[in-house]
Amino acid sequence: MDMIVPETERLQFMQDMQTALSQTPKRISPKYFYDQVGSVLFDRICELPEYYPTQTELSILKSHAGEMAECMGENADIIEFGAGSLQKIRYLLNVARNPARYVPMDISGPHLKAASAELQTEFVTLKILPVVADYTNPWHLPSSIPGAGKRIAFFPGSTLGNFSPEQAHAFFQNCVQHLSGGALLLGVDLIKSPAVLHAAYNDSQGVTAAFNLNLLTRANRDLGCDFDLTQFAHSAFYNAPFKRIEMHLLSLKSQIVHLNGVAYAFEQGETLHTEYSHKFTIAGVEQAAHLAGLQVGSFWTDPQQYFGLFWLQIP
Repeated sequence: MDMIVPETERLQFMQDMQTALSQTPKRISPKYFYDQVGSVLFDRICELPEYYPTQTELSILKSHAGEMAECMGENADIIEFGAGSLQKIRYLLNVARNPARYVPMDISGPHLKAASAELQTEFVTLKILPVVADYTNPWHLPSSIPGAGKRIAFFPGSTLGNFSPEQAHAFFQNCVQHLSGGALLLGVDLIKSPAVLHAAYNDSQGVTAAFNLNLLTRANRDLGCDFDLTQFAHSAFYNAPFKRIEMHLLSLKSQIVHLNGVAYAFEQGETLHTEYSHKFTIAGVEQAAHLAGLQVGSFWTDPQQYFGLFWLQIP
């Protein structure tokens, strides 16, 4: 099994953190959640009783994977964005018709390597090519292989919801550019009761809070910052007019944080914004896909319509 090793992202993290701390309001990309510790914490979040997205999406895959495999066709070249622990792809690989290759793409290299090695023991003859990459930037795929069928991108987990509308449009356009004649199987979190959403992002065990605060631990370790984790609190809420969960790290007092010899002030109550998680309507996803040049095909959901998977054709 090959491994494509990325260039270090520490300098990019440094630059992005400097920008985050210099601006008002302060904000940083959620991609920096996913060091090795953060990736393990996110896997724990996915198993929490309050966190409905993962279990709901798995139930949809379990019920409809056969129909999705029919859409994929023979010898598909399967790419997964934000592959994580590779739990969901198993449902598709178990029913796919002679997939030519599987290319999991994720930003957390050690986590991806371990998960890919485990998957290889289950699918011994499958060619697996893990790619450590940041798919929130313009991305490139490995060259196609002889005899492969359609290129099928799998983007589960409603990670699209972490993007701004402009970033989502750019991602769709990248799919159009790199997946010509193929398709995108896209998972999205649908609009629902704010109480359900609040519980999902404020779990009783505090795992989501630990996941959020781990970003500061990572900044202290990798960038030499001096965030006092006892003086920051996890804050997550549903902003209904914007149809999104917002996640922040709230400063409990007026304090100074240092990075690369520069002092940055936090006022009491000021936050470092760490994540948006947009929630979607079916019509909204169809419109956004159409604007980027994708053609809407099948749609699968659960009985409560908490979550949806869209089959989007690439012309």
